[in-house]
Amino acid sequence: MKDFNTLLEGSAQAHGHLCAGQVIGVRMAMLGCRLIGLDEPSTLPQIKKIIVYVEMDRCATDAISYVTGVKLGRRSLKFIDNGIMAATFVNLETGKAFRIVSTETARDLAPILMPHIEDPRFAQLEAYKIMDDSDLFTVSEVKVNVPASDMPGPTRFKAVCARCGIVVRDKKEVFKNNQILCRPCALGTYYEPVDPIENDTKE
Repeated sequence: MKDFNTLLEGSAQAHGHLCAGQVIGVRMAMLGCRLIGLDEPSTLPQIKKIIVYVEMDRCATDAISYVTGVKLGRRSLKFIDNGIMAATFVNLETGKAFRIVSTETARDLAPILMPHIEDPRFAQLEAYKIMDDSDLFTVSEVKVNVPASDMPGPTRFKAVCARCGIVVRDKKEVFKNNQILCRPCALGTYYEPVDPIENDTKE
């Protein structure tokens, strides 16, 4: 694996800017990979051995993706919307898995480590670069049961929604009222369809 500064520079370029979240994400990914025994996770053959569950949609997630090579499209990056600055790194070959959580106390430690920096955000950024892993993170060894429907590779499972006829992949369908339904039909949607007739009258 490349050194921290090289990874941080590349991650910041890929993300669009350098911030404390990038530092946390790069360090979290480096630690996670080390714990599960992967030193080149973004290249073959190791790229097929890793899955990472991230629990936040923030800057750190882009850094984790950059360092490890995991991606949503590869099905190796899993987003669990917990709103927690945490990620779980899984070695699919060995089953080893560790959940790493960014500590809130690290924020309080930053001005102590960087008393000469007045801007608290910049102080955090610089402090997180040199802070001990034990101050920056809490680490727990965990067990993750990755179902076949969540594994990378070709689609193994398909179902057809009884209401709208759309194909649902990877066992994301819902069984409701004795019917197989897609989640939008069963649970509602984040979007609201526009009535084309009503839209035409407005124009």
